Parts: sequence; structure tokens; C-alpha cells
Amino acid sequence: MKTWKTVVFGTGFMGRVHLEAIRRLGTVEVYGVAHPQLEKAQRLAAQFAAERVETDYRKFLDDPAVDAVHICTPNALHFRMAMDALDRGKHVLCEKPLTTSVAEARSLVEAAARTGRRNCLCHNLRYYPMVQQIRRLCESGELGEILVVQGSYSQDWLLYDTDWNWRIDSAMGGALRCMADIGTHWFDMAEHLTGLRISSLCADLQTVHQTRKRPKGSVETFAGKGLPPNQTDAVPVTTDDFGSVIFRMGERARGAMTASQVSAGCKNRLSIEIYGSKSSAAWNQERPDELWMGNRNTPNQILIKDPSLLLPAAQSYADLPGGHSEGYDDTFKQVFRRFYASLENPEAAPEYPEFRDGLRQMTLLDAVLHSHQTRAWVDLAKMDAAC
Repeated sequence: MKTWKTVVFGTGFMGRVHLEAIRRLGTVEVYGVAHPQLEKAQRLAAQFAAERVETDYRKFLDDPAVDAVHICTPNALHFRMAMDALDRGKHVLCEKPLTTSVAEARSLVEAAARTGRRNCLCHNLRYYPMVQQIRRLCESGELGEILVVQGSYSQDWLLYDTDWNWRIDSAMGGALRCMADIGTHWFDMAEHLTGLRISSLCADLQTVHQTRKRPKGSVETFAGKGLPPNQTDAVPVTTDDFGSVIFRMGERARGAMTASQVSAGCKNRLSIEIYGSKSSAAWNQERPDELWMGNRNTPNQILIKDPSLLLPAAQSYADLPGGHSEGYDDTFKQVFRRFYASLENPEAAPEYPEFRDGLRQMTLLDAVLHSHQTRAWVDLAKMDAAC
């Protein structure tokens, strides 16, 4: 197999996660790291034995040795970087959300089609083995007709007004923060697992801290609790700390979800429950190897991840035998493996989310914001037509 050369744009939390997962593939070489601050790029490149660093990402795009790029930068930078990469013939794997607007997302979908380059949106949370087991249970009809989909995605890393991250700044992260950062993961999973599409929704958002204390210096994602006291600037906040959404899926299915970054004790808790006419399934990201199965007339079950006991179509998402946990970092390996395998065969159907899935999520986010602002239900078909 060919060894692909890839470059990572960004040196923060996600940049490191991507680099670690890339190195586990065996068929991909970490060729370079790009970041505007040379010292940060050099430090991270040295840790992963990358050959080259640049402060201007575009220099990598002019290098014929580069096959693909990973975009792990603040949201506002995604569009320009991805468009530049596609126009220069590079395959692109981008962190979510894809962009900060529907118009930009649609432009990237069109550019990917025009250039014929592989494009992946990193909704990695689809790739837990037990999540895929739920998907196959839904596909096989074992749950019956889907009636109710509900759950939450809760974190606590922005609980205090002294907690800060670039995502809080709408100029860097977009108009929505909590919903864009983690709510999109939940919505993507709900649609991916059930095969149903959210047709309409009603949303309510809350900015718990109207003002936050921003440190005089950069803060890496999730790292705020470990920082020593710093001088701070008081800055107004317009992005959401919490959101709740009720929605309709198809003709009969109904659902509800919440997303929060101010829920004490929740570190990274995506919880999803799918209730069908025959049985039910529920999963919690903080206990990823467990799957709860609910039954009406027989005892409920808790299944523990064991690839030999998973449905056949879910088995390839687990690399380790039963009793050996697979977690967050493994999901990135699974996404990247499928992405780079698709570069080998241009005719193969992608087994990963694409930019069109990012456009779908941007449309959902627009609907959430519009619903909150108008205090009304929003029809997704009308949002699609208006965009």
C-alpha cells in the first residue's frame, strides 16, 4: 500500500488528537505541522517526528508531496483552509463544525464535487463500536419502528465565568458555541443511527455567563482548570452555554435533546436513547463499552463490547477483543483508517461523514438559532429552500 503524506493545521487539543491517531494507522506519514506561531508548530512537530513546519499553511498546499490535510483550527478558519486545499488538489479532513455559515458550507460541498477530492467531516463519535451496534439494530428492524429519540450532551469545562476558550468568541467560533461544538455531534449521531432526518424543531438557548474573564494569553481546550491565576479582561459573551431542542423525525418519531457546557460533574457525556416499537437502546459516552437494551416483557440487558458478539456490520469498528476498552482516541483512528483507505480506491463509496454532512449540520444550526430568536417552530425544508 502507498504511504500517504499528510499535514495537520493547528496545534491545540484537536491537533494533538489527530496527530496521535494518524501515527497509529501505519500507512500515513505525518509530513508537517502548520501554525502561525513557529515555536508551537516546532514543538508539536518534534513530538511526532514531522519533517517540516510552516507558519503559513499555504506553503504546504504548494508542495506536491502532500496528499491530504487535517484542519484542526478555530471554526472561522475552516472555510478558507479547506477551499484552498481543495483548489490545490489536496484531500481534506476537517474538524466540525465545517464552517460558520450555511453559504460557506455549501461552497465547500460544491468545491469538493468540482475537484473530485475526498472530503471528510470528523464526526468521530459515530465510530464507537457500541454506537455502530445501535445503528445496525435500527437497520435490522430489531428495535421496530423508531418512536422516540432523546438524550443530551453535557460538559462542565465552561461552568465558571473564569473559564475561557476561543470558542466563546463568536468571531472565532460562530454565532452558536455549545450547540455548534457538541450539539452537532448529538444531532449527527441521532440521524446516523436511526436513518431518520429531523424535519422540524423548536429551540431555546441560554447564555449563563453574560460576561466572562478572559486570560491575557491563550488557553487550550479543556485546559482551563489547570491554569494558575492570571490577569484577565472582562468581556461580554453572546454565544450559548446551554440549549434545548424538541424535534420531529419523519411521520411519527419525536425527540428532545439538551446540550450544555455548564453541567457540573459531566466531563464529556453524550447520552442517547432510542425507543422503538419492539425494544430500546441507550448509550453513554462516559461508559462507552456498555449498551443498555430495554424490553417491555422480558428483563432489560446491559451488553459489554465484544466484537465477536456484535452484529457483523458493526464488528469492524472494534479492533480489540472483549474486556479491552476502546475509547475516544480509537474513534479517530477508525475515521482516519476509512478516509485514507478511500484514497486508494477513488470509486469506493466513503464510509465516513462528508462535507455534505457538515452542510446538513450547518442547516440544523441555522434552524436552531432562528427558532430561538423567533420563539417558534422551524421547518427544516423551508430553511433548505431559503438558503
